[in-house]
Amino acid sequence: MARFAANLTYLFTELPMERRFEAAREAGFEGVEILFPYDFAVAEIRQGCRAAGLDFVALNTPPPNWAGGPRGFAAEPGREARFRHDFDRALRFAEALQARHIHIMAGKTDDPRAEGVFVDNLRWAAARAPHASLVIEPVNPTDLPGYFLADFDHARAVIDAVAAPNLGLLFDAYHAHMIARDIEALWAVHHPFVRHVQIAGAPGRHEPRGGEIDYPAFFRAVDASGYRGWVSAEYSPRTTTEAGLRWIEGQPAPGP
Repeated sequence: MARFAANLTYLFTELPMERRFEAAREAGFEGVEILFPYDFAVAEIRQGCRAAGLDFVALNTPPPNWAGGPRGFAAEPGREARFRHDFDRALRFAEALQARHIHIMAGKTDDPRAEGVFVDNLRWAAARAPHASLVIEPVNPTDLPGYFLADFDHARAVIDAVAAPNLGLLFDAYHAHMIARDIEALWAVHHPFVRHVQIAGAPGRHEPRGGEIDYPAFFRAVDASGYRGWVSAEYSPRTTTEAGLRWIEGQPAPGP
């Protein structure tokens, strides 16, 4: 059975970080993820998870400045040294937090060398951390123009080229819908490579209920495929987090 995790970068932001863990647990989540936990003390995050009985599920490789800054470096020619430095930093956090997954961000580039750089960097990272689960995520070009990885077939080709047993796909249902609309068809093709799932409603990346995505149908497809990983809620609440959590009652997590 898949389990729900809360992305604390998006949810419970009415509270200081140290109080978001317990709030997530009280809301019914069993895990958490933080996009970029690097501004917080590892010990505080670890204690928050332990006190609330939560697993730490995922984090992203760290860009230097998210607000207007680069979206990763993994596919950018000439930034290999910076990518490796940032990956090692992410790996230290992931190991300390016992994170299930590290999301490696490709970055923005249209350089013709980018494909080879991306594959080489991913091979290096997979060999550097053979015990870690690494994921890459297609991001829709409407929300993030110029992002190198914007197509699921492309992501699959990269995973095939890297050929590392610890590299897989992060399937963000919101981005999947924005890229190709038919997320159930995408899931049917790519689910054998999926290691982590994220959800949000469309349009607007709000609560995953109503709107253009039929989440009950998607969850049935996920369940039927045998996926037993995490499903992370990564959305911007329309009002408060608590007010928007009614979707959990209407759309249970995938399970038998």
